[in-house]
Amino acid sequence: MAAAGAAPVVQLPEVPGAREAAVLVLFGVLDGLPSDHEARTAAVSRDLDVLLLARAATLRSHPGQIAFPGGRVDPGDHDPVAAALREAEEETGLDPTGVEVLGTLAPLPLEYSRHLVTPVIGWWRQPSAVRVVDVAESAAVFRAPVADLLDPAQRGVTVLRRGGQEWRGPAFLVPHSTGEHLVWGFTAMLLDGLFTRLGWTEPWDESREIPIVA
Repeated sequence: MAAAGAAPVVQLPEVPGAREAAVLVLFGVLDGLPSDHEARTAAVSRDLDVLLLARAATLRSHPGQIAFPGGRVDPGDHDPVAAALREAEEETGLDPTGVEVLGTLAPLPLEYSRHLVTPVIGWWRQPSAVRVVDVAESAAVFRAPVADLLDPAQRGVTVLRRGGQEWRGPAFLVPHSTGEHLVWGFTAMLLDGLFTRLGWTEPWDESREIPIVA
């Protein structure tokens, strides 16, 4: 078992000429069944959740992956915060006036899609209904209990091999009414880093590999 906070280190390369993008990492109080897992930290209640979506399988970029609401910063957006809220409304139908923005994290480069992504952290002060707005963009919109993500039994590592190179990163299995969702790649890396920074990470088996189902 690895010590808490000793998650796999993923080195992200610089991406010259990357386009600005933003994602909304939105925490709230779960509107469904709470987690069965009791987190080790009192800061995480069983009904604390985070908003996620499953990208449509037909998309060219990251098809089928679990992601945060978000997208490119458009010319009409005042800043990445405005972009994240606009994209979240367009993708999930949430009411952005009910979101309290807590701050932003340092932008992260995504070499594959050539974006520089600013994570926007928010609290769902007044939750509103969410849904799949455009089936061409999203296959599902759901709220995942944070305690489920912290559960060591739901954690592992994904291994992606391309062109003779190997990419290893943290992964989460999220129970859902339609079956388990595998959170990996950029979204898992961001969640893993955020949980570690907040001191929420629980010891988990970093030798456990979770296959990526294409």
